Amino acid sequence: MKVLVPVKRVIDYNVKVKVKADGTGVDLANVKMSMNPFDEIAVEEAIRLKESGVASEIVVVSIGEKKSTDTIRNALAMGADRGLLVVEDQGVEIEPLAVAKLLAKIVAEEAPELVILGKQAIDNDMNATGQMLAALLGWGQATFASEVKIDGGKAVVTREVDGGLQTISVPLPAIVTTDLRLNEPRYASLPNIMKAKKKPLDEKTSADYGVDTAPRLTVVSTSEPKGRDAGIKVGSVDDLVAKLKEGGLV
Repeated sequence: MKVLVPVKRVIDYNVKVKVKADGTGVDLANVKMSMNPFDEIAVEEAIRLKESGVASEIVVVSIGEKKSTDTIRNALAMGADRGLLVVEDQGVEIEPLAVAKLLAKIVAEEAPELVILGKQAIDNDMNATGQMLAALLGWGQATFASEVKIDGGKAVVTREVDGGLQTISVPLPAIVTTDLRLNEPRYASLPNIMKAKKKPLDEKTSADYGVDTAPRLTVVSTSEPKGRDAGIKVGSVDDLVAKLKEGGLV
């Protein structure tokens, strides 16, 4: 079984994001970038499927600027077999619909039985690409996966929902999006990092797939989140209860 894993290059989750002075977006100058954490979980799950004998090949794909090669190489060092980079102009934000259309073309070319990707990217929190891809392909989907098992021609997925956990079964081929509690991604060892440099990594463009990636959305403004208001001291328990009632907390 071939598994396709889309990954995205984003600002590292440890970095404190700063908004540009003109409010047009986030400042990316001299900022550490890394693989989207949810996508890293997807790569780990694909590797575990291969280690268990379920998957035979893992193909990692990224859509973005040339520097996304580093993100793919990281996935190859973790244990993926080969990579594909769809190169786009630097500084151009590729929206979820365009990503889904490109992935649909890649799926038609690669013919995987399972596409597993992060439920969302931490830079824009769209949480839309997996669902859009499933719609374009007409495949079943299992989102927010906290456990994945392949049983014959089906994927049995436990998903996290508001009321607890829900287990569903979807026929393969299928789309699975990963949640945080699915697994703990491994660190790439130095020998595997060196081996990853020799693994195949192809490059194409959106024009090769005939997909228009022009943005449909316009960012009106970007601003820092509002800071927390200072707390106040109350003189007694009665005052505290009164304040809680005023705030609708009691």
